[in-house]
Amino acid sequence: MTEIGQENALQLEHRFAAPRERVFEAWTNPEVLERWWAAAPTWETPLAEVDAREGGRYRLSMRTDTGDVHTVGGEYTEISPPERLAYTWSWEEGPDAAMAGSESSLVVVEFLEDGDGTLVRLTHSGFASDEIRELHVQGWQAVLANLERSGVLVGA
Repeated sequence: MTEIGQENALQLEHRFAAPRERVFEAWTNPEVLERWWAAAPTWETPLAEVDAREGGRYRLSMRTDTGDVHTVGGEYTEISPPERLAYTWSWEEGPDAAMAGSESSLVVVEFLEDGDGTLVRLTHSGFASDEIRELHVQGWQAVLANLERSGVLVGA
Protein backbone atom coordinates (compact mmCIF):
# COMPACT_ATOMS: atom_id res chain seq x y z
CA MET A 1 0.00 0.00 0.00
CA THR A 2 1.22 3.47 -0.86
CA GLU A 3 1.65 5.68 2.16
CA ILE A 4 -0.17 8.96 1.88
CA GLY A 5 1.06 11.64 4.22
CA GLN A 6 -0.96 13.56 6.77
CA GLU A 7 -0.12 16.89 5.12
CA ASN A 8 -3.16 19.04 4.55
CA ALA A 9 -5.37 16.53 6.38
CA LEU A 10 -8.94 17.34 7.31
CA GLN A 11 -10.97 15.71 10.06
CA LEU A 12 -14.73 15.99 10.50
CA GLU A 13 -17.16 14.39 12.92
CA HIS A 14 -20.90 13.90 12.52
CA ARG A 15 -23.28 12.08 14.87
CA PHE A 16 -26.08 9.97 13.42
CA ALA A 17 -29.05 8.68 15.44
CA ALA A 18 -28.62 5.13 14.13
CA PRO A 19 -26.61 2.04 15.10
CA ARG A 20 -23.16 1.87 13.61
CA GLU A 21 -23.94 -1.31 11.67
CA ARG A 22 -26.58 0.65 9.73
CA VAL A 23 -24.28 3.65 9.24
CA PHE A 24 -21.42 1.38 8.09
CA GLU A 25 -23.77 -0.30 5.59
CA ALA A 26 -24.76 3.11 4.21
CA TRP A 27 -21.10 3.58 3.21
CA THR A 28 -20.58 0.11 1.69
CA ASN A 29 -23.88 -0.99 0.11
CA PRO A 30 -24.27 0.37 -3.45
CA GLU A 31 -28.09 0.35 -3.30
CA VAL A 32 -27.98 2.50 -0.16
CA LEU A 33 -25.20 4.76 -1.51
CA GLU A 34 -27.37 5.54 -4.54
CA ARG A 35 -29.93 7.05 -2.17
CA TRP A 36 -27.62 9.52 -0.41
CA TRP A 37 -24.17 9.95 -2.02
CA ALA A 38 -24.37 13.59 -3.14
CA ALA A 39 -23.36 17.01 -1.91
CA ALA A 40 -26.87 18.46 -2.24
CA PRO A 41 -30.36 17.02 -1.68
CA THR A 42 -31.36 17.79 -5.28
CA TRP A 43 -28.35 16.04 -6.84
CA GLU A 44 -28.48 12.44 -8.09
CA THR A 45 -26.17 9.44 -7.76
CA PRO A 46 -25.98 7.91 -11.24
CA LEU A 47 -23.18 5.48 -10.33
CA ALA A 48 -22.37 3.52 -7.18
CA GLU A 49 -20.03 0.59 -7.84
CA VAL A 50 -18.66 -1.03 -4.69
CA ASP A 51 -16.48 -4.11 -4.18
CA ALA A 52 -16.37 -3.78 -0.39
CA ARG A 53 -13.32 -5.87 0.47
CA GLU A 54 -9.69 -5.04 1.07
CA GLY A 55 -8.16 -4.59 -2.36
CA GLY A 56 -11.63 -4.10 -3.89
CA ARG A 57 -12.41 -0.98 -5.86
CA TYR A 58 -15.23 1.56 -5.81
CA ARG A 59 -16.53 4.31 -8.12
CA LEU A 60 -19.11 6.89 -7.06
CA SER A 61 -20.66 9.68 -9.12
CA MET A 62 -22.77 12.71 -8.25
CA ARG A 63 -24.79 14.61 -10.86
CA THR A 64 -25.51 18.25 -10.10
CA ASP A 65 -28.68 20.17 -10.95
CA THR A 66 -26.89 21.56 -14.03
CA GLY A 67 -25.85 18.09 -15.24
CA ASP A 68 -22.18 18.20 -14.21
CA VAL A 69 -20.94 14.79 -13.10
CA HIS A 70 -18.31 14.36 -10.38
CA THR A 71 -16.82 10.84 -10.26
CA VAL A 72 -14.39 9.57 -7.66
CA GLY A 73 -12.83 6.14 -7.34
CA GLY A 74 -10.21 4.19 -5.52
CA GLU A 75 -9.30 1.04 -3.65
CA TYR A 76 -10.31 -0.15 -0.21
CA THR A 77 -7.21 -0.56 1.95
CA GLU A 78 -9.05 -1.58 5.13
CA ILE A 79 -12.55 -2.83 5.88
CA SER A 80 -13.34 -3.67 9.51
CA PRO A 81 -17.16 -3.83 9.88
CA PRO A 82 -18.69 -1.97 11.58
CA GLU A 83 -15.75 -0.01 13.00
CA ARG A 84 -13.61 1.35 10.17
CA LEU A 85 -13.15 1.90 6.44
CA ALA A 86 -10.05 3.17 4.66
CA TYR A 87 -9.74 3.79 0.95
CA THR A 88 -7.77 5.73 -1.62
CA TRP A 89 -9.55 8.65 -3.27
CA SER A 90 -8.91 9.96 -6.77
CA TRP A 91 -11.20 12.18 -8.87
CA GLU A 92 -11.85 10.72 -12.33
CA GLU A 93 -14.38 13.14 -13.83
CA GLY A 94 -15.74 16.60 -13.28
CA PRO A 95 -14.34 19.95 -12.14
CA ASP A 96 -12.76 18.29 -9.10
CA ALA A 97 -10.61 16.06 -11.33
CA ALA A 98 -9.35 19.04 -13.30
CA MET A 99 -8.33 20.87 -10.14
CA ALA A 100 -6.92 17.92 -8.17
CA GLY A 101 -5.21 16.29 -11.14
CA SER A 102 -4.29 12.65 -10.74
CA GLU A 103 -3.34 13.05 -7.09
CA SER A 104 -4.51 10.25 -4.84
CA SER A 105 -5.45 10.89 -1.24
CA LEU A 106 -6.61 8.67 1.62
CA VAL A 107 -9.97 8.58 3.42
CA VAL A 108 -10.39 6.87 6.79
CA VAL A 109 -13.90 6.63 8.24
CA GLU A 110 -14.34 5.48 11.84
CA PHE A 111 -17.77 4.46 13.13
CA LEU A 112 -17.78 4.96 16.90
CA GLU A 113 -20.57 3.92 19.26
CA ASP A 114 -22.06 7.03 20.83
CA GLY A 115 -24.90 6.18 23.21
CA ASP A 116 -27.83 5.12 21.04
CA GLY A 117 -26.17 6.51 17.92
CA THR A 118 -22.96 6.56 15.93
CA LEU A 119 -20.24 9.15 15.72
CA VAL A 120 -18.60 9.15 12.30
CA ARG A 121 -15.05 10.48 12.36
CA LEU A 122 -13.77 11.12 8.85
CA THR A 123 -10.12 11.86 8.14
CA HIS A 124 -9.07 12.73 4.59
CA SER A 125 -5.35 13.28 4.03
CA GLY A 126 -2.80 13.77 1.29
CA PHE A 127 -4.16 16.83 -0.50
CA ALA A 128 -1.89 18.66 -2.94
CA SER A 129 -2.80 22.07 -1.49
CA ASP A 130 -4.72 23.87 1.23
CA GLU A 131 -7.18 25.10 -1.41
CA ILE A 132 -8.07 21.56 -2.48
CA ARG A 133 -8.39 20.49 1.17
CA GLU A 134 -10.81 23.35 1.91
CA LEU A 135 -12.99 22.42 -1.07
CA HIS A 136 -13.14 18.86 0.27
CA VAL A 137 -14.08 20.14 3.75
CA GLN A 138 -17.12 21.82 2.19
CA GLY A 139 -17.90 18.74 0.08
CA TRP A 140 -17.65 16.28 2.98
CA GLN A 141 -19.81 18.49 5.22
CA ALA A 142 -22.46 18.57 2.49
CA VAL A 143 -22.27 14.80 1.89
CA LEU A 144 -22.58 14.03 5.62
CA ALA A 145 -25.55 16.39 5.88
CA ASN A 146 -27.14 14.67 2.88
CA LEU A 147 -26.75 11.28 4.55
CA GLU A 148 -28.47 12.73 7.63
CA ARG A 149 -31.46 14.08 5.70
CA SER A 150 -31.77 11.20 3.18
CA GLY A 151 -33.72 8.92 5.52
CA VAL A 152 -31.60 5.84 4.72
CA LEU A 153 -30.62 5.46 8.39
CA VAL A 154 -34.22 5.46 9.65
CA GLY A 155 -36.17 2.24 10.18
CA ALA A 156 -35.13 -1.39 10.19
